Amino acid sequence: MSSEKTPQKDAYDLILEAIDVGVYKPGDRLVESELAERFGMSRTPIREALQRLETQSLLARDGRSLIVASLDHNQLAELYVVRSELEGLAARLAARHAAAEEVQVLEALIEADRKLVSDPSALARANRRFHRQIHLASHNRFLVQQLDLVYRSMALMATTSLAAEGRGEVALAQHEAIVAAIKARDEEAAYDALKEHISSAFVQRLTLDSDAPVSL
Repeated sequence: MSSEKTPQKDAYDLILEAIDVGVYKPGDRLVESELAERFGMSRTPIREALQRLETQSLLARDGRSLIVASLDHNQLAELYVVRSELEGLAARLAARHAAAEEVQVLEALIEADRKLVSDPSALARANRRFHRQIHLASHNRFLVQQLDLVYRSMALMATTSLAAEGRGEVALAQHEAIVAAIKARDEEAAYDALKEHISSAFVQRLTLDSDAPVSL
């Protein structure tokens, strides 16, 4: 009797996940042999994954080496503009299409996240889960695909805006407003609340970046 095996993550997913959780940060060099040893696979799939990530601008060339790319000020601004519009649309569609059970999940996520306010890294991971749930609640597969691409690029940010003092509590309050609007089926309020949430995150991001030490 054959048993089903859990699908194995391929090299691309493993490297992308490592970047997303901060194992590899912007500027870090990625070496085929080291990645092959880390993930227990041959260098061929690693090489193909690195080429794919470079094509998607998640990796950049530094001489002959590949490094994790970083976002400059203009790229960051462009990313937040796109993210704001797409996330706002997701909230609008969630207010229209979300099942009652999906709203309950969103409410439960907020309650669970209150315990993580003092842990920015854990709260950042929880924040992605919350936003992902809104994306899914939009019931629009093409929008979800586009937001997945946006979140891939967000992995290139070295720090989370939730690391700023007091940002966690503010973000959770904003999450509550978003879910309340979705639950009330108020599409315009959901759209506005989500866009305001992204706008304040961008302001916090710019503030953190301006406080970072400058190399001369």
